[in-house]
Amino acid sequence: MTSTLLKKHSFDTVFDSQKVFRLVLEAVSNPTRVVNIKEISEKLFGEFPEILTIAMTLLDNEVSFNTCENRLLSDEITSLTLSERKKLHEADFIFVNDSSKIKNVIENAKIGTLADPHKSATIIIRNEEAPEHAAIFSGPGIKNQAEIKITQAVKDAIFFRDSQNYEYPQGIDLIFISSAGDLFAIPRLVCLSAEVSK
Repeated sequence: MTSTLLKKHSFDTVFDSQKVFRLVLEAVSNPTRVVNIKEISEKLFGEFPEILTIAMTLLDNEVSFNTCENRLLSDEITSLTLSERKKLHEADFIFVNDSSKIKNVIENAKIGTLADPHKSATIIIRNEEAPEHAAIFSGPGIKNQAEIKITQAVKDAIFFRDSQNYEYPQGIDLIFISSAGDLFAIPRLVCLSAEVSK
């Protein structure tokens, strides 16, 4: 079944994955910077090409994932990556296609331990709303401060994450992706410093 699905897509599991990985790394290393994976995600089909692009880049048979009960997406990711499905509190990567589930996901995602903070979840959230909130971020990877416009889903995700009061260096990392291919990251130590009234 895997080979059939891979033939359906023109995504190159080596070269395209490397391109996307470099873009994701750029986004994570430079929080709030927007990169775009649309050109590569167009090589995949179905309802979730952008999410599948991230999944095929970050997942393999050594990590696990959860799709918040989205069976179609879960089946596609399993077929294309051979990654293992796990419960929300056990998954290494969590894909959120429905913003109403963000609170539950963040409250249940694994946060790593003090000894092994890297054993935490990365949450990838589909972000389709129009950005309406001007916000200022600060933290590692940001020189002084960065002001960007964010959606309500992004604002909610950061609020729910910060409400967990993680003990450093525990926490979760957030990646936001739109159907237009725009992707940016808010790593665990980057915080929303202020909202801007305009």
